[in-house]
Amino acid sequence: MGAVVAVAMLPTPVPVDVMPSTRGPLAVTVDDEGETRVRHRYVVSAPLTGRVLRSELEPGDPVVRGRTVVARLRAEAPALIDARTRAEAEAGVATARAALGRAEAELRRATAAVELARADLRRQRELAAAQLTTVQAVDAAESNAQAAEEGVRAAEFAVAAGRSQFDQANARLMVPTIEASGRVLTVTAPVDGVVLKRLRESESVVNAGEPLLEIGNPVTDLEIVSDLLSTDAVRVKPGAKVRVEQWGGDRVLAATVRRVEPSGFTKISALGVEEQRVNVLMDFADPAEAWKALGDGYRVEVRIVIWEEAEVVRVPTSALVRQGDGWSVFVVNGDRLQRVTVEVGQRNAEEAEIRSGLDAGRQVVVHPSDQAIDGALIEVRARP
Repeated sequence: MGAVVAVAMLPTPVPVDVMPSTRGPLAVTVDDEGETRVRHRYVVSAPLTGRVLRSELEPGDPVVRGRTVVARLRAEAPALIDARTRAEAEAGVATARAALGRAEAELRRATAAVELARADLRRQRELAAAQLTTVQAVDAAESNAQAAEEGVRAAEFAVAAGRSQFDQANARLMVPTIEASGRVLTVTAPVDGVVLKRLRESESVVNAGEPLLEIGNPVTDLEIVSDLLSTDAVRVKPGAKVRVEQWGGDRVLAATVRRVEPSGFTKISALGVEEQRVNVLMDFADPAEAWKALGDGYRVEVRIVIWEEAEVVRVPTSALVRQGDGWSVFVVNGDRLQRVTVEVGQRNAEEAEIRSGLDAGRQVVVHPSDQAIDGALIEVRARP
């Protein structure tokens, strides 16, 4: 009976899972989703208002600069004149005709005045030759003649302006007609590449400047953009290495950070939370042959390396236990646990750098339970 009680009083071993601390490379990354996009996009727009004909180009079709016709447009006839517009135009014609008649009358009056001034100048000169008038009278006659001639020129300009206004007003009454039917304006590709998007497929009327299609070269001009949280973007520097994963291929692609944009923007997360995001632009470091299957607007996952070391002592982050303001780990010491204070350096989601307090090769407890205390008897669970 006493033996049974003694066995019952023995401490129960605490089951634990262990992993070894190792020495090797460690990298800290900022992970997020990204999207591929063509860096230089060219939007082909309608050069005039008219009817764009149906396009035979499909997204992905190659185009050659200056040779491939990417759009065909036919000018449309102007709109017909309604009754109100016609009445306003006819009133404008009457007003312009009256203004022209007044200008012509003014020209006739100025012409008569200049003839009278010239006749008076001739008489004053004849009297001056006979010494029957003064020099001042002759000068006054010459001045009057010059003023009358300037009045004629001004009246002639007024008549020319009146005729132009009359023609302009009369043009508003012209009946719209379709001229040069069958003549079509063709637009060729501005660059070599492929059609990225076809914004207008069927025949329709478009305004001048309306976009018709987008052209780019995803084979050689592809980049990655990822909108990182601003708190993560401040840790990313141009030139940082990037690992591109989950893009559909059987290998991890290499890229580098080209630019962190200086301004951020607000984005609503899937949970409805406002977040400040910053676009980070990346270029592929691998040859184009490695990522040729990617196109414009494809989803990828990026891991941007913000710290990397080739040789450090590392443990799983699940082995770290808070000890005041510092950290500790539980190591296996025979059949007992031993709590060891460690100095933790860099860490990522899976592993942490141990700068001091622990050597490589020690067995550390991962996911320690509340029963894990210094000196506790343990039982190491077998790995599946």
